[in-house]
Amino acid sequence: MADNIAKKEEIKTQILGKLKRHFGKTLEEATKDQIYKSCALSIRDVIVEKWTDANKQVLNQGLKRLYYLSAEFLMGRALVNNMINLHLLKDYQEVLSDMGISLDDIEEQERDAGLGNGGLGRLAACFLDSLSTLDLPVTGCSIRYEFGLFRQRILDGEQVEVDDNWLEAGNVWEIPRPEEQVEVRYGGELEEIWTDRGLKINHKNYYSVLAIPYDYPVIGYMSKMPATLRLWSAKAKTGLDMHYFNRGDYARAMQERELAEVISKVLYPEDNHEQGRQLRLKQFYFFTSATMQHMVHKHKANYGDLHTLPNYFTVQINDTHPTLAIPELMRILMDEEGMGWEEAFDICGRMFNYTNHTIMSEALERWEEDMFKELLPRIYEIIKVINDKFCSRLWDVYPGEWDKISKMSIIAYKEIRMANLCIAVCSKVNGVSKLHGEIIKSRTFRDFYVVFPDKFLGITNGITHRRWLAKANQPLTRLLADHIGDGFLKDYKEMDRIADLLDDPKFLDDFMEVKRQNKIRLRDHLKKTQCIEINENTIFDVHAKRLHEYKRQLLKVLHILHLYNLKKENPAVQLEPCTFIFAAKASPGYARAKNIIRLILAVADLVNNDPDTRGVLQVVFIENYSVSEAEIMIPAADISEQISTAGLEASGTGNMKFMMNGAVTLGTMDGANVEIYEAVGEDNIFIFGATEREISRMERYGTYKPGEYYEQNTDLRQALNRLIDGTLPVANDRQFSDLYHSLLFGDMDRADKYYLLYDFASYSQGYERAVSAYQDAARWKRMAATNTAKSGVFSSDRTIHEYNDKIWRLREMT
Repeated sequence: MADNIAKKEEIKTQILGKLKRHFGKTLEEATKDQIYKSCALSIRDVIVEKWTDANKQVLNQGLKRLYYLSAEFLMGRALVNNMINLHLLKDYQEVLSDMGISLDDIEEQERDAGLGNGGLGRLAACFLDSLSTLDLPVTGCSIRYEFGLFRQRILDGEQVEVDDNWLEAGNVWEIPRPEEQVEVRYGGELEEIWTDRGLKINHKNYYSVLAIPYDYPVIGYMSKMPATLRLWSAKAKTGLDMHYFNRGDYARAMQERELAEVISKVLYPEDNHEQGRQLRLKQFYFFTSATMQHMVHKHKANYGDLHTLPNYFTVQINDTHPTLAIPELMRILMDEEGMGWEEAFDICGRMFNYTNHTIMSEALERWEEDMFKELLPRIYEIIKVINDKFCSRLWDVYPGEWDKISKMSIIAYKEIRMANLCIAVCSKVNGVSKLHGEIIKSRTFRDFYVVFPDKFLGITNGITHRRWLAKANQPLTRLLADHIGDGFLKDYKEMDRIADLLDDPKFLDDFMEVKRQNKIRLRDHLKKTQCIEINENTIFDVHAKRLHEYKRQLLKVLHILHLYNLKKENPAVQLEPCTFIFAAKASPGYARAKNIIRLILAVADLVNNDPDTRGVLQVVFIENYSVSEAEIMIPAADISEQISTAGLEASGTGNMKFMMNGAVTLGTMDGANVEIYEAVGEDNIFIFGATEREISRMERYGTYKPGEYYEQNTDLRQALNRLIDGTLPVANDRQFSDLYHSLLFGDMDRADKYYLLYDFASYSQGYERAVSAYQDAARWKRMAATNTAKSGVFSSDRTIHEYNDKIWRLREMT
């Protein structure tokens, strides 16, 4: 007891000390933001002490370190998550409460870091948490974007993008490292010089940008080894041009600086024009070049001999964005360190691995050859040689098959293909679910698999249950800890013990009471933030993910219109009251995705204001979806909509987050849904729709005719007609003929390429089965609890164990 009192007094002293020394304020004078930053700084001190000691031990023990390269790290707020992982949450809550301060109010001062967009970035964030929890050395590397993707606002029934200046008030967690800056070069010409040591490449007339690192320590649960997130910020080599400034040409005086620093300005600048494509290429080369330079400098300082690089570093390329790290390391080893081609290539082949996240060809990154050559001439030359040698090898396997070799080559048809470069060089190429792992071998990269069968494998994604259970759903975490202890936060296998509670009526009642409280929390949050009132005594049916046609938000909307039609045709029909919740951002240049958001909002206006459906059906769109919004929404969900076209969602992680929090999946046999089905059994999930094999067969033989389904299914036809018949309340009578025509008549290729009309009837039946189960309270509470009980296998700790066993071979710090 005395120790606990002393500990709390120490925390209070630290907070008050930070307020005084950093802000010159007493508690009574301080703003909420200053109190938040003082709490964060006191937590950061604890983490940095562990971090400094651990990095020293990694060096002393000669441990291999993972460099995890990703264009995104969607971290979410750090304050409370760090308190949980340090086992200090209760202490800080009590200390702040004694000071008359609510931790919830203080947490609200922290901005979500604008470093990611969706599942790719959230996966990377979960991996850092798990790697730290498992005491494995890792540095995650990306760009310190000054502005995130965008803040989404809904104005006049449409998405409007507003800048997301998340760094406006600073980032208390980061530590600048200006002494470790490196130079990144663009443009220029190459000059070949023969010396007595062979050919030397002289890169001249280039322009360069400084990359300034900012380190962000990330602590796992009860960890000895905090992870490092290294973010690179772009800065001009020269500051203000005083020549032009003194002449009064102020804009030109700042021009070079602004052109350089735009590189780290915005996450995913729009690339539907030449300048945008150039900027993206600059961004991806910027952080990969900076990271490879840093890694080589660090190795030389600590170990000297660069031939031992693979003994101390392994590099994971998360999607194709960081692929340029491969030729950049080749450049450094050859041009700066004097290695020959074969030894440099051998080192790269032993260090790099690639995670593929998509089977959609349009998402496999390609660069225009001429633009690439002009912007990165030396990197282009290296890739060209890699390609020539790779094609020669392919010729031995596929002699005379020029079409196949052209398809597999890195450079062809005036474009440079990043995925093919990864496969040509990397040691391992992994998919992110069992199904996806098989698809990339049998379809996406089938010809590569024939040549390199040992490269390909599947490792199912995971989520950190510290963030998505302990942080997002503290009432459920307390309930589980009361019954099985809190060991599951360190060892995900402990969650299997929840299965022993599924026949305990008291536990199941308490489980559903937690769900009810979470629904009330979401209700209150939406009323406070969006002035939307929802009824917690309805089914919460949630579709929350990035807005893309293959994720099929449009299928869900058509079904809502079907339910609306049922009620309009017969007001006496009994429908189970349901609140349909959507949350999604559409890329600014993705016109159809933005139009689907406009449709969702129009349907909400229609359904929510019609006397026949008001109080029975409600449609809600959550504005500016983020990690923090997800932490409130996901624990409240009853039905988890995972309805992507089978074979197109590589894995999904939202499905795992909902499952872990007791939502029941309504979904296709796609991505990790397949493994959720295997985990919970067919009685605890609602599966509908065409399988990946059925869709592949229809695509191969061209047998799918969406117009036939439109003609044969009255419910579908009536729902679809609502898009164009003037029913929907939209400004200037702008109906949705584009969406209507895309489903029935198609664009340049074919109609309904995501099979919405094919799956509509099956989806309707799946929804009816889910509603029927929900109406059986005893059945539903067991189903919901079963999903939580079986979710441990989807912990990212398990995922990291698999990566480490099959690819990285990292050793735990002792």
